[in-house]
Amino acid sequence: MKRVVFLVALLLAGMATQLMAQEALMGAMAVKQMSEKKQPKFAHIDSQALITSMPKHDTIMKQLKAFEQDLYDQLEQLQVEYNKKLQDYTQKRESLTPSVREAKEKELAELGQRANEFQQAAQRDFQTQQGKLLQPLIDEVNAAIQKVGKANGYTYVFDKGAGFLLYVSPDSEDILEKVQKELKVK
Repeated sequence: MKRVVFLVALLLAGMATQLMAQEALMGAMAVKQMSEKKQPKFAHIDSQALITSMPKHDTIMKQLKAFEQDLYDQLEQLQVEYNKKLQDYTQKRESLTPSVREAKEKELAELGQRANEFQQAAQRDFQTQQGKLLQPLIDEVNAAIQKVGKANGYTYVFDKGAGFLLYVSPDSEDILEKVQKELKVK
């Protein structure tokens, strides 16, 4: 019986020694992997400055300005019509019968409502058009940033143009010129 206990104790001691050796080896490997692991590389860019430096941006802005002017002209026509009818109503108000006066007031209210609805729709249309025209440019910029980021081994590329970057270390590289070069923008 003493012999069995001795063998079990010897077996347990051997297993404990083996486990300690494996833990030491694993620890050494982890330290080695950590020391071999490359340090993160950071970069930053002002995407708004990049987008506005692109020739396509000027073309898009001209298209948006023309679209905005068209919407403004249509709204102005509605306002001119409303003002004309309001002035006409104001001049003739006293001579109108109550039923005609009520009809004119209703017509003015409906025209005013139509102008308000048009203005809201125009804002939505402008935002939709803006997104439609700018999205391909934004996609192109994002693809170029990713390409430059991968090619230069950056771990992270932060966007200063987004307005939430509180600090930029001198160790962080500004890649605006590299991305402009990728996009062939001066």
